[in-house]
This record gives sequence, structure tokens and C-alpha cells, in this order.
Amino acid sequence: MSVLIIIAVLMQPTKQQDALNALSGGGGDLFNNQKKRGFEAFMVKVTYVLLVLFFALSLVLVYLSSH
Repeated sequence: MSVLIIIAVLMQPTKQQDALNALSGGGGDLFNNQKKRGFEAFMVKVTYVLLVLFFALSLVLVYLSSH
């Protein structure tokens, strides 16, 4: 599951303005709040689902190991 999460995160499109916004205080984000669409939206949803599954499976494993 963790390998799938790593792959899903690496497949997400990169944002070129992140480093510039970190140095300039994030002023570029003012007009850059666009809704994610297409492949980017799909990968965000896949990543969220994988993270929830990872968390749930880890809780199940902790419960099973204690009983």
C-alpha cells in the first residue's frame, strides 16, 4: 500500500511556482486558485483513497496484533 501511495504522489503534476511562492511570500497564489481538473483531479482522489486505506489497514493490523 505504501508503494502505491509513493507512485501516486510521484505521478501528480508538479507545480513550478511553489519555490517562487515560498521565497516571495505566496503573493502569486492570489489569482492562482483554480479548480483541479482532468488527470490532476483524478490523481488527487486516488491519493486520498490510498491514504485512507493505508490508515484503515494500519488500524486493523494494530488491532489484530493486540489480540
